[in-house]
Amino acid sequence: MSLKLHHLRPAPGAKTEKTRVGRGEGSKGKTAGRGTKGTGARKNVPQNFEGGQMPLHMRLPKLKGFKNPFRVEFQVVNVGRLAELFPNGGDVTVADLVEAGAVRDGSLVKVLGSGDVSVALKVSANAFSGSAKAKLEAAGGSATEV
Repeated sequence: MSLKLHHLRPAPGAKTEKTRVGRGEGSKGKTAGRGTKGTGARKNVPQNFEGGQMPLHMRLPKLKGFKNPFRVEFQVVNVGRLAELFPNGGDVTVADLVEAGAVRDGSLVKVLGSGDVSVALKVSANAFSGSAKAKLEAAGGSATEV
């Protein structure tokens, strides 16, 4: 005989019926799992009520400060890293940086001034720090904001 869909049944004991509390002495009747007396045994007590003790949500500190919705996040590349990635100098765009794996695609790039550069790089990025601009120009290159 082949097994058919209507022959399938859950394993015995796998499915138990929901306990209906407070429905007679035979099955969690009387106190219905609330114990005896006290606030917890009464009606309409909030789940988070701590018996008059200062509640958890009031014991915790409030959040300080705020989150600026207009904040602009840049991916940063240092001048020293540019010198490593492009040792021959030349033009460097955001697309070149993405290709070289220095930044991720689709986000703004800012060049910072950590490290040294000795080759002339014509860098075009979304933003530059003052020291990065100075170092690039000192090495004979240029910094253009896109």
